[in-house]
This record gives sequence, C-alpha cells and structure tokens, in this order.
Amino acid sequence: MEVSKQSTTVKYLNQSEAINIDKELFEKYKFSVDQLMELAGQSCAIAIAKCYPLSAESKNNVLVCCGPGNNGGDGLVCARHLKLFGYLPELYYPKKTNNNLYHNLLHQCKENDIPVLEKTTDIKDTKNYKVIVDALFGFSFKPPVRPDFVSIINVLKSSSAPICSIDIPSGWNVESGPPQEDGIEPEMLVSLTAPKLCAKSFNGKYHYLGGRFVPKNLEMAHKLNLPKYPETDLVVPL
Repeated sequence: MEVSKQSTTVKYLNQSEAINIDKELFEKYKFSVDQLMELAGQSCAIAIAKCYPLSAESKNNVLVCCGPGNNGGDGLVCARHLKLFGYLPELYYPKKTNNNLYHNLLHQCKENDIPVLEKTTDIKDTKNYKVIVDALFGFSFKPPVRPDFVSIINVLKSSSAPICSIDIPSGWNVESGPPQEDGIEPEMLVSLTAPKLCAKSFNGKYHYLGGRFVPKNLEMAHKLNLPKYPETDLVVPL
C-alpha cells in the first residue's frame, strides 16, 4: 500500500521532553491515563488497518505483544479495536500489572473473545500472522532488555511477519535508536503525540503519527509543529 508522506519539520522529542509533555497533558490539560490510552490504542489500530487491510483471500491474524506499562495498555486497546474492525488478534501478555485500569482493559479483550497467550511457546509460527504489534516498552525504557522479555524480543527479531511498533521499537533507546547489534527492525512505526528522536533511525515502510488529541496551546508551547490531519482522520503518515 502506497501512502503519501507529509513534508514537515515536525519536532522529534528527547526522553525528558516526552515525559514532560505527558505530565502536562495529565496535570495542566486534565486528560486521564485511560482517556489518552484509548485515543492512542485506537489510533494505532486505525493506522494498522490502513497499511495491512483485511483480506478475504489471506490471513487476518494479528499478534499483539504487550508489556506491563502504558505502552502495553495502548496495545490492549489496539487489540480490542482491531477485533472490532474484523481482525483476529491474539494477545501475548506475560507480565500483568495489578493496576485496575489494566485489569479492565484485559477484561474487555477477553469479553471480545481475544485469546491471551502466557508464554512465547504458545505463539504460532510468525508466518501465520498478518502483522505483529510491538507494545512492550514505551519512552521510559532504558536498555538493556529485562530477562523476562528476552524471549519475546527474540521472537520479534526472527519474525517472518512484519512488525508494527507503538511509539518506540522495543529494545531501542528512546533517543539514540536501535542497539549497536541485533535489534528489532519494524516495518511500521506509529508515533504518539509527537515522534521521539529514535524515530529518525527508523527505516521501515510506514511511519504514522497518532495524536489528534494534542491541544493547540501545548503544541505551540513546545514548538511541536505537528502535521495537519486530513479530514476526520485520527492518524497521518510522516
């Protein structure tokens, strides 16, 4: 699928800028965590549907790999919307959190008959998936990858299915990008709010921005110079 890219001088955020903007969204603009998570996850599902559309002739299975933090929450929301769009998502969610928000998001996935996988050995051969969604680590991640997640990172590294990373490709440094050796190489990246510095190292096929919730005053204060979203779309190609 060909997408037209916007020519823009959109700002790429370092780690502290990303953290501060998130804090400002919560404290100054009074967004709730679940509100932003819903908007982010829905945006990711829409972008994935644009790049990997449903097909009557081929598989529509999607594997969504979720970590324990906000990035994983975005993945849980994304999985639910993909199911509502007609895809057949499965969740790999090995390290759950006690936070009630995540319990509710997982419950919603289960109520939508989305299977939950506990171990990497439960994952089908990756060639059976249309796309694998990487929602393991967000912009607070600092290398190296913790032992609990080494096995799923290895699955992503060797995947024969294309990978779509949410905001940050897992295992990458939020600013400097991929590790020096043997990092995952996603085909698609969905940046949220504004792209992070590591996105400058992204060489995949599709790069989308999902963040049509950003108040204009915040955009101007931080000189984000975000691209214009077409019509009523919630995502825009970068």
